Amino acid sequence: MSLPRDGLVVVAKRDCPTCVLVAPVLGELAAKGALTVYSQDDPSFPETVTMVEDDTDLEQSFRLGIEIVPTLIRMADGREVARTYGWSRAEWRRIVGDPNLGATLPELRPGCGSKSVEPGAAEVLQARYGNVAFGARKIELGEHDDAYEACFERGWSDGLPVVPPTPERVLRMLAGTTRDPKAVLGLTPPDLAPLTVEKVAINAVMAGAKPEYLPVILAAVEAVLDEAFCLHGVLATTMFVGPVVVVNGPAARAIGMNWGVNALGQGNRANAAIGRAVQLVVRNVGGGKPGGVDRATLGNPGKLTFCFAEDEVDNSWEPWSVERGLAKDTSAVTVFAGSGIQGIADQLSRTPDSLARTFAAALRQVHHPKLAPAADAILVVSPEHEHVFRNAGWSKARLKQALEELLLLPTEQVVRGADGIAEGVAPPAKPTLHRKFREGGLHIVRAGGTAGLFSAIIAGWSASGERGSSPVTREVGS
Repeated sequence: MSLPRDGLVVVAKRDCPTCVLVAPVLGELAAKGALTVYSQDDPSFPETVTMVEDDTDLEQSFRLGIEIVPTLIRMADGREVARTYGWSRAEWRRIVGDPNLGATLPELRPGCGSKSVEPGAAEVLQARYGNVAFGARKIELGEHDDAYEACFERGWSDGLPVVPPTPERVLRMLAGTTRDPKAVLGLTPPDLAPLTVEKVAINAVMAGAKPEYLPVILAAVEAVLDEAFCLHGVLATTMFVGPVVVVNGPAARAIGMNWGVNALGQGNRANAAIGRAVQLVVRNVGGGKPGGVDRATLGNPGKLTFCFAEDEVDNSWEPWSVERGLAKDTSAVTVFAGSGIQGIADQLSRTPDSLARTFAAALRQVHHPKLAPAADAILVVSPEHEHVFRNAGWSKARLKQALEELLLLPTEQVVRGADGIAEGVAPPAKPTLHRKFREGGLHIVRAGGTAGLFSAIIAGWSASGERGSSPVTREVGS
């Protein structure tokens, strides 16, 4: 069904009082042979017109960019030369060229929303009629195939159901960014497959993300692709680690991320979907699947998703992103090769020295009490614990300095064989003090509910720093 090259075109629907109002005028124009009417919801409407074009599939409404009905358009030599919408007697008379048109109708009446702009319709129509050239190949399913089961069978799932990435859903997701869908973000280990914005969007759909999450997901993916993060090594290690995503700045607030109660747990869609999207990209684009390159002996539940926002509300400490060189109130993502949660419970310490000693005792357990240096780690301090330091005037830098001093371990405590334990550091030429963490390897963020004197440790990978993985920070774009 093609548009007439010349003459008048009206798009209308029965479920619109203004379209019903102008039906007699449409009959007059049609009787003169100067009008083509497209009906969005009922090919028998308006009854005043003998031949009504059926546009219930909304193809012509989409191609014409109809937002309001009725819309009146004049065509000349195959192109649009004039348009108005709703009922404006003066405008209709001008476009039609009849000074007496609609004399019995009111001067003005607003139109109604086109069916082509109803929620969800835009992406369906774009996918169907917009000649969208997806880079990813389309997988055709049989009429009776279950799309959710098909994703399991093809190995696209992380073990939980994923949202089937239909063209409509992918287009809706891509609306969350201004970036070119074909832009290549990098090569995704272990297969070194080119990763485009479109492929990230596909996996974001599968993860259950909203379009407004996509800029954060893109920043997180770019961060894990950075050579300093060493994604191939993070995948191939037999240790527990996977990407941990920490979000700072206005973006976290705008998309409703959780930094409070249960911040490291379940229940928040943004937290869960962002971390899961990163993991699905690694799996589905890079080929990083358990039992393949992913050789983790045990793994950890965070390899499904591990993402949270830092609490920057009433926080006396600098956000992690600021420590890492970005301006305050800049939206940013930092990725860290981390494992599960090791809880710290101290409900009695009311001085910073006592609480710092508790933290140090817990941090010494990272990987093994006798391994030094063991790995990087994130210390997640809850608001109630942070208040102990704030009330005493301790900055984050002062707490770090205290912890580093408390975590200088004498050779006789950590050497192999000490305490009857074979594990430990190799005997040095002479006794010395051993750092539990490499310089700059201990990170501190604030998160968690305001009730509860509990904090937590996220242990890193034993190959931390230049010999393996370092945290990587990326600013969130559009």
